[in-house]
Formats: sequence, C-alpha cells, structure tokens
Amino acid sequence: MKKLLTLAMLFASIAFTAFSTEAKTTTANNVAAPQIQIQVGQNRGYNRRYNRRARVVNSVRNVRVGRRIYRETYQTRYQPNGRVTTRLISRVYIGRY
Repeated sequence: MKKLLTLAMLFASIAFTAFSTEAKTTTANNVAAPQIQIQVGQNRGYNRRYNRRARVVNSVRNVRVGRRIYRETYQTRYQPNGRVTTRLISRVYIGRY
C-alpha cells in the first residue's frame, strides 16, 4: 500500500510540475509577444518638435522722414511662446519728394 501511495504521489507531483511549467511558458509568451500598434496620421511627437521653431518673416516698407524717403527691411520673428520680435535689417535712402 505504501508503494502504491508513493507512486501515486510521485506521478501527481510530476504531472503538477509539468502543467505549471507549461502554464508559465504560455503566459511568458503572451507577455513577451510584440504588441501591434496601428497609427493613423502623423506622429504627434515629431510634429510637436518641429513646430517649436520660430517663424521668421521679412517685410519691406517705405518710410518718410522729413522730406527724405527710406526703404526699411524688417525681420519679424514669431516665437513658439507667443512673443514677437521685430528687428531692423537695413535702411536704404531712396530719394526726396
């Protein structure tokens, strides 16, 4: 009787160990399996990074100082934080009127 009980316990423990290792590998494979990510449209991180640059616009206007006329070229920078910076690049004398 003891031998029969010992053999039954031995087979039960082997079966239990085999099933538990199979279950562990199955869950490990499910976790380690790569996930599929579907993205429609642009990558938002990429877009955010490149939209942080300042927008620069050059503009020209004619200015009268007394009787003289000058052509002034300005550079206007629109910063990402909303700040606007204007800089005079050149002033060229055109003539008198």
